[in-house]
Amino acid sequence: MSTQYEKLEKCYEYYRSVTDFAPKVGLILGSGLGGYAKNMTVVKEIPYGDIPGFPVSTVQGHDGRFMLGYIGDVPAVVMKGRVHYYEGYPMEDVVLPTRLMKRMGIEVLFLTNAAGGINRGFRVGDFMMITDQISSFVPSPLIGENVSELGDRFPDMTHVYDEEVRRWIEETAQEEDIPLQKGVYLQTTGPNFESPAEIRMYGLLGADAVGMSTACEAIAARHAGVRVCGISCISNMASGISEEELSHLDVQSVADQRSGEFERLVTKSIEKIGAHTG
Repeated sequence: MSTQYEKLEKCYEYYRSVTDFAPKVGLILGSGLGGYAKNMTVVKEIPYGDIPGFPVSTVQGHDGRFMLGYIGDVPAVVMKGRVHYYEGYPMEDVVLPTRLMKRMGIEVLFLTNAAGGINRGFRVGDFMMITDQISSFVPSPLIGENVSELGDRFPDMTHVYDEEVRRWIEETAQEEDIPLQKGVYLQTTGPNFESPAEIRMYGLLGADAVGMSTACEAIAARHAGVRVCGISCISNMASGISEEELSHLDVQSVADQRSGEFERLVTKSIEKIGAHTG
């Protein structure tokens, strides 16, 4: 058994010692969705700090706890606050929460984030459904000894974001009359925002939005056989696209302003996912 898997199992043993709840959908909340609890029936909360060896988020706006309960009728686990690579954690710790949710029983992982818009057709406040990703600018979470208990050494990434789940999200957006962009998400390490030259490069590579999370979690989830979907809130236009200097407070402010509609889109999408996956 690998050291990574031993650590995961210790986290899972603690989880099982405090609850027998079995979620089917996992949701990672990005900036602007910290107040999501009002959209679900919470039956159990587990602070990250209570879980042995579990990484704790240090970023403003990321609370740091698992919320277990029901979104509609769908049993779900919600990460209120994620861990980022730029906080200094090794990448295997950044994706430990994703792997723990797989051990809890999730079949679908719903990723959300606040991102910078690269596509000039986007506007601040838009929602972008992630159709593909570029993770080449951060270390793969699969580097090192393979956790064979979770997945193969060389997992395929042709369809990182599940096409069927994406279709359900599009249907939900249409039913709720919520405009939804589509595009490719690129992850950088952070914590600095990107330079205008870097943004031009990312655009040439095919990226529509950029952020500091998500892609590594998607890789870990796909490695473990979990279906993945994701939505970005375009909280700012990336450096050089807009002449304004960027700040985390501005990003969080826009995400907060759009939180109500974002929450509705995510909630209704998860209810549809649950209806289709049983």
